[in-house]
Amino acid sequence: MKYQFRKKAFVLLADGTKFYGKSIGIEGSAFGEICFNTGMTGYQEIFTDPSYFGQIMVTTNTHIGNYGFLEEESQWNQISISGLICKDFSFSYSRPAAEMSLFDYLEKQKLVTVSDVDTRALVNYIRENGAMNAVISTEIEREEELIKELQNAPSMEGLELASKVSTKEPYTFGNADAKFKIAALDLGIKRNILKHMAARDMYVKVFPYDTSFETMAAWNPDGYFISNGPGDPQPLKDVQQVTKAILKSDKPLFGICLGHQIIALANGIPTFKMFNGHRGINHPVKNLLTGKGEITSQNHGFAVEMEAAQNHPDIEITHIHLNDQTLAGMRMKTKKCFSVQYHPEAGPGTNDSVYLFDQFKDIITNQ
Repeated sequence: MKYQFRKKAFVLLADGTKFYGKSIGIEGSAFGEICFNTGMTGYQEIFTDPSYFGQIMVTTNTHIGNYGFLEEESQWNQISISGLICKDFSFSYSRPAAEMSLFDYLEKQKLVTVSDVDTRALVNYIRENGAMNAVISTEIEREEELIKELQNAPSMEGLELASKVSTKEPYTFGNADAKFKIAALDLGIKRNILKHMAARDMYVKVFPYDTSFETMAAWNPDGYFISNGPGDPQPLKDVQQVTKAILKSDKPLFGICLGHQIIALANGIPTFKMFNGHRGINHPVKNLLTGKGEITSQNHGFAVEMEAAQNHPDIEITHIHLNDQTLAGMRMKTKKCFSVQYHPEAGPGTNDSVYLFDQFKDIITNQ
């Protein structure tokens, strides 16, 4: 086997805790905030989700790479995670539709990956001690130097990352003859979101994160969308001002994840960094309007303060996370605006929440 003789590698957490593993054959070091995803499938969509930018991913599913890589299922044009930690890495794959092995894709992207790690112990440690910065490396001889670099790595709290993943130039998606036009502010938008909108007769123009309201409004859209994305929402002051202008225009507005947090901040509702965050494809959410439960796909390390939202006169809580009772969705009572703290477009995940795109379409239709 080509990768039979693999280098030793390690995972070093900011508090000094160390785990050992092996390199899959891509050498180097990678820094980022360590997090874990509990999904049993969908590793490709996870690795290419822009919301994970700046994070080292620990996969809790034992086997990673066993069904290869298919470009069509990517959520961005490149890998977004900083590094990968897994238990068993599969160099071969069995999916007929796959275009290449996961190793070949990771090698093209130069993504440092450490396998043969006791991921159960690592995830348990993170759950008990919270999210923190980490470094993964095959450069055993540089350990002392890497420790110093890790100490100087920026914290995710207060870190603005939307500018790192947003499009540089506006682009369109869907049928130009579609019934509705949507102006989307790209903070790290996933392709599956665009696909769901296009499937509902929406023509989407995606704008860079720093676009002014006037520029978007000049396109004369029927509605606005603020996307998911990485990092802390609080530094995005200009985006918050743009959101206020959208609300003032009284056009329909839909926000997902980071977009949801931005809408909260635009209404004076604070956000906070979570101890660990929610990342997986089986998170239970209750729709308070219908009383129904939803199994949802989630990926966020920040959340909206529940009490502040409950006390806001213009906000109605529409969804709650059933594991920890955090705010999972809200809508404005006097505006055509709603948002959720999870991914209704899935990719990966279930389709329980795709009705939210229909809801957005209905609001636009009836405005």
